[in-house]
Amino acid sequence: MSSLNSLNAASEDRKARLAKLRGIKRKQPTEDVAPEPEQQQQPGQQQPEQQQAEPDVARQYLSGRNYDFETRGPKLGFETMPNKGLERPTLEEQAADVAADVEKRAAQEATDDKGIDLLKLQPKKPNWDLKRNLEKKMGILNVRTDNAIASLVRQRISSSQKGSGADARPADGDAAEVDGMALVEGLR
Repeated sequence: MSSLNSLNAASEDRKARLAKLRGIKRKQPTEDVAPEPEQQQQPGQQQPEQQQAEPDVARQYLSGRNYDFETRGPKLGFETMPNKGLERPTLEEQAADVAADVEKRAAQEATDDKGIDLLKLQPKKPNWDLKRNLEKKMGILNVRTDNAIASLVRQRISSSQKGSGADARPADGDAAEVDGMALVEGLR
């Protein structure tokens, strides 16, 4: 029980000290008295005194942690730039440089009076896609063409053998006695 009482007493003491500190912060200054309107002073002298009195009041009641006395508003950002000691440029700076370069190039191309360059618009070989599609179809046709040529050559060979007679057939199994030039002509 005694430990509970001591903890309660300590918490009450802290609460009292905090309340006292809050009261001191909120306490109005008794020394600052507003100047009486009956006193006639020159306007040039009156303004500097008012300017000095206002920051003192602000400094007295505001901690300055989130309040900027010079701008009389909240503090925005950092005291010093976070990238002050960096050796390399930040990504934002690099992006700004790239954007500036792109804008400069676009402006330069817009001011050029050359017109549209047709060679830039069309590919160097305008029928490359047609050739690609044609190669697929030609693969099948090339096989058929080769087969047709082979059958024509066989027919010519057989007709030349029939024309020269059955006696001229070689016994060793050669296909026919056709010279190379006749064979090449048959392929064409």
